[in-house]
Amino acid sequence: MYKSELDKHIQNKTVSNSFVFFGESSFLIDMYTKLLTNIDDANILTFYHDEYNFASAKAHLSQASLFGDRNILIIKTEKKVPKKELDTLLGLCEKNPDNIFVYAYYGSDHRTYNNKKAFAKFNTMSVRFYHPKAYEAQNILAQTASQEGVNIDRYTLTHLLNIHNGDVALCVNEIEKFKVFDREITTKDVDNLVFGLSEVNLDTFIEKLLAKKDFTADIQNILEHGEDEIRIISAITAYITQLYMFNIYIRINGAPNAIEILGYNPPKHILQQKAALSIKIKPQVYYALHQLLLESELKMKTSHIDKSSILFSTLIRLQKLI
Repeated sequence: MYKSELDKHIQNKTVSNSFVFFGESSFLIDMYTKLLTNIDDANILTFYHDEYNFASAKAHLSQASLFGDRNILIIKTEKKVPKKELDTLLGLCEKNPDNIFVYAYYGSDHRTYNNKKAFAKFNTMSVRFYHPKAYEAQNILAQTASQEGVNIDRYTLTHLLNIHNGDVALCVNEIEKFKVFDREITTKDVDNLVFGLSEVNLDTFIEKLLAKKDFTADIQNILEHGEDEIRIISAITAYITQLYMFNIYIRINGAPNAIEILGYNPPKHILQQKAALSIKIKPQVYYALHQLLLESELKMKTSHIDKSSILFSTLIRLQKLI
């Protein structure tokens, strides 16, 4: 099933009570999970990442609702729930129409769930979410702006999307910031207040670097905007150190806690992204990455070798280590 089909079911009030969400857009997975589980006085149990426990999940859907409340189970993870366990949880929803179960899978194995036969014996709605198209992104932002009481037209929303390279999640966060203005938001406001991905954004560059993608154009753009090579290395070191903190915390506690790790709460999609990325890197690799970056920074500060040459060499070596 695709998003458009799910929208029709929501509009016609013919949705099931169990859902499997997957695909390329984490933003849409989150948005529809919230939409379909936002029920007053519901008894909600949510598992994040490695928190998932089958016995607890099964018990939650099996127990009688307290005071007539509905039992809602949400599993958000990059790891696949074993097929037998997933079938059991879906079966419990079949037996009790008051239950709601959402399995939000953020992993990359879309083939497993992009198969009509996978859930043929259940009324489960399995939905693959692709990145929103331009008009879909505009509609989402327009709806968000309306809900938040932000006066902004579609032309300005398109301008905002262009600045953030179509990243709807980032644009939604920007709209939240615009709530303080009791007037129409213009493209000039966006230019003055929004720091876009189309400009210099070290975090986006670092994410691409760690994903082992081609970074050449990005690093050239960053350098052309006046960033210093030493500061770039320092930023990468700080980012990887933060990932290592996430890695340690998740391995000890099973799930991330932004307040304890960072001292503040970032947007949910940022937290999930960093947590997911952190556990993909092994502890010994973190050590090698830090050693490489610190040695390169020292070389930049003490040798007469061209800093750009050291930087490019370091970035290439870094990707080989991952």
